[in-house]
Amino acid sequence: MQPRSLKTLLAICVFMAFVFSTVETYTCIQCSLGECNTEKQTCETSQGCFSNKQELNTSGVREGLWEEKGCSSSKCSPLFFSATLGNGKTFGFGRQCCEAEQCNQGHLQVSQKSSDLNGVQCPACYNENDPSCTPTTLACRGTEIKCVQVIGTAQKSLILFAMGCATESACGLQGEEVVKNTNIYTYCMGPASGGPPPAPLIPSVLTGLLLLKTLL
Repeated sequence: MQPRSLKTLLAICVFMAFVFSTVETYTCIQCSLGECNTEKQTCETSQGCFSNKQELNTSGVREGLWEEKGCSSSKCSPLFFSATLGNGKTFGFGRQCCEAEQCNQGHLQVSQKSSDLNGVQCPACYNENDPSCTPTTLACRGTEIKCVQVIGTAQKSLILFAMGCATESACGLQGEEVVKNTNIYTYCMGPASGGPPPAPLIPSVLTGLLLLKTLL
């Protein structure tokens, strides 16, 4: 091969290496459990950007609002759900995923609750550090058409047991991480519309919790 051809080939290789190096990374807006600003994080294109927002209310009064943004550590899956539990607790969760330069800089909204009754009634309670409770009947509203039981764990220990109404997207969550490093496991039951409230399935939840402790 002629020297000129070698130089041309080398120039092409250098150019292609430069092109690929410039598209292998991009930036995502970054923040953690607080107000998001213009701080940025460099991510590999295989990661993508994410936005999380979570809101907890007690009897209509906001108890906490958490927002988190950054690069996904693994494949990001969008998720939006809400739940109304015992003791006046309501929770909204939203996660959005995207793959472009600073694509997570906008404001993410959690699910907005409706005041319209939907005909579903569920047992409801809320108890910390104890997998038992005496439920009361809760009339569900809006898109919360499922009766749900929730187990919350942190560092392999039970920290929360609750029952109430939830959107269908809240069903079957297995270890979803929410605020304060809490992992939640959800079990839905009962009719999708109408009918009397289903009986609590506390023994099944306890069995699931024991299994989780074995697997964690």
